[in-house]
Amino acid sequence: MENGSDAGASHSDYLIIGAGPAGLQLGYFLQKSGRDYLMLEAGESAGTFFQNFPRHRTLISSNKVYTGSDDAEINMRFDWNSLLGDDEELLFKNYTKTYFPPADEFVRYLKDWADRYQLNIKYGVKAARISKDELFRVEDSEGNVYTSNRLVIATGFTKPYVPPVPGIELAENYTVVSVNPEEFINQKVLILGKGNSGFETAENLIPTAAVIHVASPNPLNLAWKTHFVGHLRAVNNNFLDTYQLKSQNAIIDASVEKIEKRDGKYVVSFNYTHADDEREDLVYDRVIVATGFRLDDSIFEPSARPALTINDRFPALTSEWESTNVKDMYFAGTLMQVRDFKKSTSGFIHGFRYNVRALQRMFEQKYHGQAWPSQEIEATPEAVLDAIIRRVNHSSALWQQFGFIGDLIVMPQDASEPARYYEELPVDFIHDTEFGENKHYYVVTLEFGKVTGDPFHILRHPTPGEAEKSVFLHPVVRRFDGDRLVAEHHLLEDLYGEWVKPDMHLRPLRDFISGMMQGTPPQTITASEQATL
Repeated sequence: MENGSDAGASHSDYLIIGAGPAGLQLGYFLQKSGRDYLMLEAGESAGTFFQNFPRHRTLISSNKVYTGSDDAEINMRFDWNSLLGDDEELLFKNYTKTYFPPADEFVRYLKDWADRYQLNIKYGVKAARISKDELFRVEDSEGNVYTSNRLVIATGFTKPYVPPVPGIELAENYTVVSVNPEEFINQKVLILGKGNSGFETAENLIPTAAVIHVASPNPLNLAWKTHFVGHLRAVNNNFLDTYQLKSQNAIIDASVEKIEKRDGKYVVSFNYTHADDEREDLVYDRVIVATGFRLDDSIFEPSARPALTINDRFPALTSEWESTNVKDMYFAGTLMQVRDFKKSTSGFIHGFRYNVRALQRMFEQKYHGQAWPSQEIEATPEAVLDAIIRRVNHSSALWQQFGFIGDLIVMPQDASEPARYYEELPVDFIHDTEFGENKHYYVVTLEFGKVTGDPFHILRHPTPGEAEKSVFLHPVVRRFDGDRLVAEHHLLEDLYGEWVKPDMHLRPLRDFISGMMQGTPPQTITASEQATL
């Protein structure tokens, strides 16, 4: 399995670059399956990224310890930090009870995870060059060579994304700027970027800076409205008060045309987005660039350089998270979010942990002849109803990866044979593979409705006949014939996220399934009919 010039290279079937949460999660699943793998980590322990980020050392990932439930799967719906394993002690709630936890505790957690499962990791190994011939070839900074049949990049974003603005190199970057607010006393500060890193930085400077402006071309997005947790979170939004209540700070919708240094000050030229093309130069003492991160593709030789997308920040990936142009190169962790960018939670641990489990199942199916795990259920409306209700009321994957990961039910052509229930497949993967060639199948997801206007002032329609208007997270069942959507059914939203009411949830879903099996239009309950129940 070695090629000529690399006869002394270390070879593995799967080579994982990076021992952050995604690498550890994949290593765990590969190890459980008995696969040959090796993980390379540049740092001296797992989770190197979290030793430095976020800069102000508070995570925005919820750590809800007390849920009122003893069910481990239900609790994972509210645990945004734990990896998927089989050791109850290795849950993040055993490390801290703080709702927005300290990053240092997460570093300790990842180290313990790697040690507990004795994952096959080589520390202090920095990948310097990656190429591909028949095999992948990774050369580290010391000249050591590692080869593999499949390569998984689990490094996360390691390079700041800096937009192409003339003079932006004069500014300080979020990754290195001082976090000591005393160094900003009475200064005028501009922060470029309206993500959590920008507002985290602004929050830290509120007590000391004279003026803080947070700017980007696009309006501010709030996570409580978009349901994308990468948008501004409440833990970082005190700055909004200081703007609206006139405490010298401001949020600016404008593009920056150039940055210049004059007499020790920064002169920034703005073109306002919503002000009739108004242009203005403003003067600051400090300019901080907090515009996010990107994949560092400098380590890839041309033979293994993945195509990039979205401002060249992300790898372009198939629905299997495989590079669109480099066969057998996969990406795990936050880099997976390109498939559901700003729509679901693949950019975060509580989302990509399920993606990684799905990725390992893809490996088993694609390379090792192992069918995707499934269960037989009776091909009757009652059995299908029971299976769906059990899953939507229990699954943490459907809850966390709303609209992106779904369950699949494949109905038999012969009604005397059983149906098959498959759990936790990316929806686009279903449609891209042989699963989507079936003549009669259902995809089950949990989804939010579209929020328009004030998210705290939503007109509800609490009748099953108008369930498709539900805005809160709720189940959606879609019936397909090949790639053709035949029909869809929404279950009415519920305050507790429990879909068990006979007339509100169970009977309408059973009628839908029964109608689909009989080839007749589904019978739903209208608002007027509900009023008579």
